[in-house]
Amino acid sequence: MKGPRPGYWCECWTQDLTEQQGPALLASFDAYAAPQADRWVAVTLRTISSALDADASDAAWEWLYDGRIKTRRALLRGEPCTVSVTHEDIHITWTIRPVIFLPLLHRQGAELPNCAHDFKPGKPD
Repeated sequence: MKGPRPGYWCECWTQDLTEQQGPALLASFDAYAAPQADRWVAVTLRTISSALDADASDAAWEWLYDGRIKTRRALLRGEPCTVSVTHEDIHITWTIRPVIFLPLLHRQGAELPNCAHDFKPGKPD
């Protein structure tokens, strides 16, 4: 990758509604196309749908049949999207946001600064 590249940053957050804690990040994914981003959510929803309660399963399949098309269109317009289901006391939210990925420099073939060779894994300084 030579320069900045458009893509989508996807996250899955969970929150136990019976506790006073905020949402916790469960997973994240970097996608380089709208179909790849919404597919990440779709695969997850299909995978967990049989374990969800009836209302959450219905919401999941409603998004899979109808909402996914709307999500894809919004992503192609550069709009962020959210998909949520609540199973019993657990609220699960997937977010997809358009982003620009910046390339990182590979360390291979590059001269590292001298201090990089001082690091010894597992040994305190």
